[in-house]
Amino acid sequence: MKNLFLHIKRDTTKWSIALLTIVLFITIPVFTIFINLFYGPGETWSHLVNKLLPNYVSNSFILIVGTSFLTLLFGISSAWIVSRYKIPLRKTLEWLLILPLAIPSYITAYAYAGIFDYGGVVEKLFNLKIDMMNHFGLIFVLSISLYPYVYVASRAFFLNQSSNIIEASKLLGASEKKTFFKLILPLARPAFIGGLILVLMEVLNDYGAAKYYGINTFTTGIFRAWFSLEEPDTAIYLSAILVLIIFVLITLEKQQRKRIGYFNATKNHKRVQRESVTLSIRIIFFVTVFIPVLLGFLLPLFQLLYWAYLTFTEVFTSEFLSISLQSLLIALSSAFVTVLFALSLLFFAKWNRLSIINMLTKFSVLGYAIPGAVIAVGVLIPTLAIDKWVVTIFREYFNFKIGFILNGTILALVYAYTVRYLAVAYNPIEASTLKLGKSLSEASKLLRKGNIETFFKIEFPLLKSAILSAFILVFVDVMKELPLTLILKPYHINTLAVKAYEYASDELIAEAALPSLFIIFTGVIPVLFLNRLIAKEN
Repeated sequence: MKNLFLHIKRDTTKWSIALLTIVLFITIPVFTIFINLFYGPGETWSHLVNKLLPNYVSNSFILIVGTSFLTLLFGISSAWIVSRYKIPLRKTLEWLLILPLAIPSYITAYAYAGIFDYGGVVEKLFNLKIDMMNHFGLIFVLSISLYPYVYVASRAFFLNQSSNIIEASKLLGASEKKTFFKLILPLARPAFIGGLILVLMEVLNDYGAAKYYGINTFTTGIFRAWFSLEEPDTAIYLSAILVLIIFVLITLEKQQRKRIGYFNATKNHKRVQRESVTLSIRIIFFVTVFIPVLLGFLLPLFQLLYWAYLTFTEVFTSEFLSISLQSLLIALSSAFVTVLFALSLLFFAKWNRLSIINMLTKFSVLGYAIPGAVIAVGVLIPTLAIDKWVVTIFREYFNFKIGFILNGTILALVYAYTVRYLAVAYNPIEASTLKLGKSLSEASKLLRKGNIETFFKIEFPLLKSAILSAFILVFVDVMKELPLTLILKPYHINTLAVKAYEYASDELIAEAALPSLFIIFTGVIPVLFLNRLIAKEN
């Protein structure tokens, strides 16, 4: 023990202290949820367990099973067709298939509620009345909104798949269909399961769509416990159960990746060549790929554009412009702070000599795996406690009354966004730093340049594209975030996501179109940028 202490003392540097401080600061919300579990649940916990929790569990399970099936169906089939076959407008469809990510699922839910509602497009054109406000409607909406996660992961794998495997399978007499289902699909499992895990985390995090469609889930239960029942302890217990489910999903995904692997000889590696097929098959493949684009992006977009045309003069006011500006400023500042923390974690860990602290860095990026409502609860409790402590000190020792300095402020909101989306910024920058290697920084040190100077003069210029992509991705996620913003936003501040939700909650669904469109158009640019990055790398 003494030797370990001396080792830690010897290797401790200012970077070690800075890194540990950041890790502790970022992980406060998660530890808050964990610690508060020991205080026991609220008074309504037994009622909730007997009456509501089974409903939360069953609804969440139904959503997970349904969205898993549809997202895998849409994502894998589309990825394989555009990667393997020559079809009309293939290059256009490749990036159109990603665009549903630019539309938040709750906005897609509003659009389809209008499309299938009484007096909607479907009733006018086909004289059909379809009820979307149920489990099946929510599964459909979430699936067509989130399948691009599976599509992107699967397409990246299929593009790098060696044609040697397919050729060997055909030499053994296997048909194209049998080769895909017996060989290619099992090999691609780690890729599309990784995408599916992201889908399931988004499903469990969803609040706006589930609330609007009247489906009780864990996230809606957390809101009900916190605001309607006014029992933070009960909300914390629900949050803990949801976090446990998320980490079980992540653990299962990690385990299956460990068990599955294959070796692809780079020496003889040949990329899969796209094959020509008959006209009838080309038409079938085109329709198969176009359906997710139509359902996930084009139909919701056209519905929102129609509503925006009808309500533009009513909605486009000075208040709307003010809310748009507030949303942009909050998203920009949150993205900047998040990228700054991501860079600090990466490079402080690189300059730090204590491996045990470097291991703790991974805990800092777990926020993305935790639903926004849970992060909000984890932020609200400590900030409220700090504010109460400060108010008490000023009142008792200085006889001076002050308001809250953290709770209900932009500071708490930006901090929560940073905790939630740190992984979104960290991962692309980390991937780029690994490509840089150590030779450049080591050469700089031989020239007696310090860490900071080396970073700004050598590493930062080489990482500009990765930093920019991280910034844009965080910006878009913050623009779309709803449950976290609903809980933590200051009373005098509003965002486009919250405004669209308020319109929809008041049954002013058409009025929700203009703020929704603004969110979508700010999301299209990074989605196209993501597609360009994939194409460039492959």
